[in-house]
Amino acid sequence: MLKKHSYHVAVMGATGVVGQEMVSILEERKFPISKLSLFASERSAGTTVSFCDEEIVVSELTENVFAGIDIVLGATDSALSKKISPHAVSAGAVVIDNSSAFRMDTKVPLIVPEVNGNQIATHHGIIANPNCSAAPLVMALKPLHDAAVLRRVIVTTFQSVSGTGIGAMDELMDQTRAILSFQDVKRNVYKEQIAFNCIVNWDADSFTGFTEEETKIMEETRKILNLPALAITATTIRVPVFRSHSESVNIELQKKLTPNEARAILSMMPGVVVLDDPSRGIYPTPLGVAGQDDVYLGRIREDRSVLNGLHLWVVGDNLRKGAALNAVQIAEHLIGGV
Repeated sequence: MLKKHSYHVAVMGATGVVGQEMVSILEERKFPISKLSLFASERSAGTTVSFCDEEIVVSELTENVFAGIDIVLGATDSALSKKISPHAVSAGAVVIDNSSAFRMDTKVPLIVPEVNGNQIATHHGIIANPNCSAAPLVMALKPLHDAAVLRRVIVTTFQSVSGTGIGAMDELMDQTRAILSFQDVKRNVYKEQIAFNCIVNWDADSFTGFTEEETKIMEETRKILNLPALAITATTIRVPVFRSHSESVNIELQKKLTPNEARAILSMMPGVVVLDDPSRGIYPTPLGVAGQDDVYLGRIREDRSVLNGLHLWVVGDNLRKGAALNAVQIAEHLIGGV
């Protein structure tokens, strides 16, 4: 655990959609920063980012920029993180990495603070931030497992385009405008049209048929919950929503829980809000959850097709709890601030 009054913090990939969110959340949560360094590609170097009424110049990310830095928040792709992060650790920094580069490394803790924050102290310089769908999923699963023990989980995700980046958000907007103006649709980020459509935009394994995203959710959920034998399967879909991921989650438990019992249990989970009033049609939506820190749960109901089954709807802002917020929360635990 780091113990100082304030910290030199760096953000790698500071001009991307997640990196920008990290900077914003550091300011919102008043993280004790003595200096903030921002790094990005050579193309973005020289641009400025606002932080606490100051314009900070973005520097080019190289292997030699980490001297004196205490904490690095990583928002780059996996290949770059694998190349750069060890140099940050060698310079004395702790890296909290949002890519998938280190998530399944047995020596690297994969953390959602409300679920397994006690494992942060086991790090060896790198802490992994989970997949943007796995993080809200385990927030829902952990209290139910503690109460009645998970037997099987089936999850289908409905993931917003912001999970792909700023270019995908622009593409959804441009395609929508084109369709409504009776113009031809252009595809650059996704192979298929995303506007007014649902697509699978991840490569599938030729043997299993599962996409990389589906495999990440299954493997990371097992690791975070410390349930290596958990029976879990996933289907991931990209939908024409700008922000927030939604999940349909079917659960089989060893012990029966009524929907009201599940609501009560889930309501006690830090970082979870139960928004579930069937009689009034109240449930979480991606639009309503966008910009919120908590994970929202609704449509909690009994699945009578199996023994001890529950079905629920999970929605979380993929840029916040699914990425940037979770990383900053890990940093807060790292310094003993929460």
